[in-house]
Parts: sequence; structure tokens; C-alpha cells
Amino acid sequence: MSKRRRTDEPVEDPGQEFLEAVRDVQPLPDPGRVVHAPKPLTPLPFQRQQDDRQVLRDSLSDQTQPDLELELEADEQLSFLRPGLSRQVLRRLRSGHWALQDQLDLHGSRSDEARALLVDFLALAVKRGLRCVIVVHGKGLGSKNREPVLRRKVAGWLAQRNEVLAFSQARPADGGSGAVVVLLKGPDAKRRPQSDDEAEED
Repeated sequence: MSKRRRTDEPVEDPGQEFLEAVRDVQPLPDPGRVVHAPKPLTPLPFQRQQDDRQVLRDSLSDQTQPDLELELEADEQLSFLRPGLSRQVLRRLRSGHWALQDQLDLHGSRSDEARALLVDFLALAVKRGLRCVIVVHGKGLGSKNREPVLRRKVAGWLAQRNEVLAFSQARPADGGSGAVVVLLKGPDAKRRPQSDDEAEED
């Protein structure tokens, strides 16, 4: 049989107990110091950043601009070199002169999704100061007619981005015809393009 509280028993009041406990406490004297309210944090412009990214995505056309024509080598390798740069830059890129610092895998992505992912990836790579990255677009073995649909589109999109100096098909060990190695502008991007003689001396 459970015990029930008698109605005549006093009910404990935590608030009253606290007041009894601090009854003899004396408040500290006022030091007279002025306490300033903390400065509000600067809001991050998330919406503006999203809008900027959307503008970049929408600005990438599936049609390559006439002055940004891609090269198709005899062995069907796509490559691109920003006008004014030395051919030595492209040769070094193909030989693996720059270490790969990050990778974007677009396997299974639809065209619109791949374009958005590429824009975000490049923006973050530039922000991090990366110079050489690889973009895996696949060989198209799982697509309709077994054609590499994204291969040409990715190449065209990359050629339209100002931060891209050059790109070339990856070496076999890095994905071969299913990927491209991309060289990005560095922190000193405002310097003038190198001549062939200057590039040979580097």
C-alpha cells in the first residue's frame, strides 16, 4: 500500500529555501565600472554568396566561346591553354609537374548538377589557394550510347572560367580520358604572362 502525503504536512518551497540560505549574504560594493554591451557579430552574407554562385552557374554556357577554342590532339585528348601563356605550361601540366591538391568526382551527375558542383568546387579551390586540381567526368560507359557526355561540357565550362589557366587530360594513373587536370591562377595572378623563354628558365 503506497504512502500518501498528509495534507497537513508543509510543502517544501525551493524558492523560500534559497532566500533563507542567502539571508546573511552581503552584496559587493559597486566598483563604478562601466560594462559595455558586446559588439554584435557581423552577419555572414549567405544569401549574397548563394546568389553569386547562381550567377556563375547560369553564366556557364554549353557553347564554347570562339576565342576559347579547345584543342583536340591527334590521340583525341582535350586540352586548353589560356591565350598569352607559354606552351611550356601545358607541357608541364601533362607531365605532372604540379601536385594534385584536390579532386571533384562528377560520376553519375546530371548536366545541371555537374555544372553547379564544378562552380562551387573551383570557387572553394581558389579561396584555399590551390593551384592544381583534377576533375573526374567519367568515360561515359554508363551513359546513353556509351558516350562521355560530360567530357566536352566540363571542358567548355572550364575554358569559360577566368581562374583556369590550362587543363589537359589526366595521365592514365590519374584517370586517363575520364578526367582532366586543371591549373588555376595563384595568389600572384596579376603578374604578366610568361614568355616561352621565361617559362623554360623556371
